Amino acid sequence: MDFLMSPTLGYPLWVWLMFMGGVLALLAFDLGVLQKDGREIGVRQSLKLSAMYIGIGLAFGGWVWWYRGADVGVQYLTGYLLEKSLSLDNVFVISLIFGSMAVPRAYQHRVLFWGILGAIVMRALMIGAGAALVAQFQWVLLVFGAFLLFAGVKMLRDADEESKPLEEQRLYKWLRARFRFTPSLVGSAFLVRGEKHDLAAGWWATPLLLTLILVEAADLVFAVDSIPAIFAVTQDPFLVYTSNIFAILGLRALYFALAAMVHRFHYLKYALALVLVMIGVKVGLVYLHDIGLVALKLPTALSLLLTVGLLGGGVAYSLYRTRQTQSIG
Repeated sequence: MDFLMSPTLGYPLWVWLMFMGGVLALLAFDLGVLQKDGREIGVRQSLKLSAMYIGIGLAFGGWVWWYRGADVGVQYLTGYLLEKSLSLDNVFVISLIFGSMAVPRAYQHRVLFWGILGAIVMRALMIGAGAALVAQFQWVLLVFGAFLLFAGVKMLRDADEESKPLEEQRLYKWLRARFRFTPSLVGSAFLVRGEKHDLAAGWWATPLLLTLILVEAADLVFAVDSIPAIFAVTQDPFLVYTSNIFAILGLRALYFALAAMVHRFHYLKYALALVLVMIGVKVGLVYLHDIGLVALKLPTALSLLLTVGLLGGGVAYSLYRTRQTQSIG
């Protein structure tokens, strides 16, 4: 069994296998138990599931703390909180996509499940590429920092702007022009045979598949922001990937818990923008400190406190400003 102890990206192989086994078990539980009968998920169940996924993510952080020490544990927890908070903006966009595509709540879980499965693979590839770049070229961290500063400022500037209607989005128009889509949903199917639905013979995509593609594209856009952000916290590929995956595993449950009240978190966008700016400054300081140009280096524990404070303030202010609006039932 010596191969289980062989180092893989800084950790024994058994650690990676334990993590992947846990992820597969959670996916099997989600698809095979929770959604075996395809029933709609209510807000109360969503809150319970979301709490469960958050608890698992934090418990894994506790294990990392015990296994590798306090400093590494704080890095994981900071990365997890950062990725979880950035995923909230993803929830808002997914809500707009489902609303524009008129996807019933009962079918939304199917889209989110396969979307998250795709995100796990896509982020593994992106994180692997990012880790290789950072290991080979440390100055890439400076590029990441500049990008995060730009993204944060842009989010602050565009926070009050209305999103462009889905029908005017380039990807939507491109897909509509090049593929055959059925006029309406066909249950929970992504693909159907046209001859069975009074359409031309051959395979037809349904609007549910179009929705899945749009959700995956949205996650790709958010990954472009979130992955440089987590590399500002730690360059350990294991911590980067595990914090990412545990954050997005709970995205489905978080969506159903928050979709009915996204209007109450409008000002959270400002807090997320400030977090991106703060992380952009941190990653710049990390690089400049490592090459000896500056003496100041923002500690990871302070980054964690600032992130918690900004997000907590954004949530509290949002709830305060929207306290007169109708809450979910």
